[in-house]
Amino acid sequence: MTDRDRQPDDTTPPTGEPVVSKPYIMPDDPEPGSVELLQKEAAEARDRTLRTLAEMENLRKRTTKEVADARLYGITGFARDVLEIADNLQRALDAVPAEARAAADPGLTALIEGVELTERSLLNALEKHGVKKFDPQGQKFDPNFQQAMFEVPDSSVPTGTVVQVVQAGYTIGERVLRPALVGVAKGGAKAAPAANNNEPNSAV
Repeated sequence: MTDRDRQPDDTTPPTGEPVVSKPYIMPDDPEPGSVELLQKEAAEARDRTLRTLAEMENLRKRTTKEVADARLYGITGFARDVLEIADNLQRALDAVPAEARAAADPGLTALIEGVELTERSLLNALEKHGVKKFDPQGQKFDPNFQQAMFEVPDSSVPTGTVVQVVQAGYTIGERVLRPALVGVAKGGAKAAPAANNNEPNSAV
């Protein structure tokens, strides 16, 4: 059998053009219901987009608040430790009787003024970081901001009035850092109910 008698394996038409099985014809009219389907898909996509945007906005607000809270309340432990220094400065001032201050020599007077200046500077530094001192003397007892240590028989003021402050209280932001330790009057007329506004009655 010669090469001339062999049949060629390639069955490609001699023209070399590709064979198209069936040409695609663009329909003149859209399929029934295709417009409604597209509108539904567009509405669903829009709804998903709006939901995603709302979730992102909520996440942004939540993150902003968490960052602000962390910045404000992150020093809580440190602030509590510093309060002990403020207490000691106040105790040092309270230990000097008024008569001794009046008759003090220039050296003692300068020492007292230096301690007072140090205390003011410390309180100002705390206030810059959101820590504020409050003294509820003479005001209605509020268990949210004060801790009653004892009762004092006193009929000259309404029952439940703070008549003695053993230790001043402090707030940080909107939270109580340390409640004030107080003595509360007992035996007087009932105090009028006060609105609870979640704020200490007085701050100094």
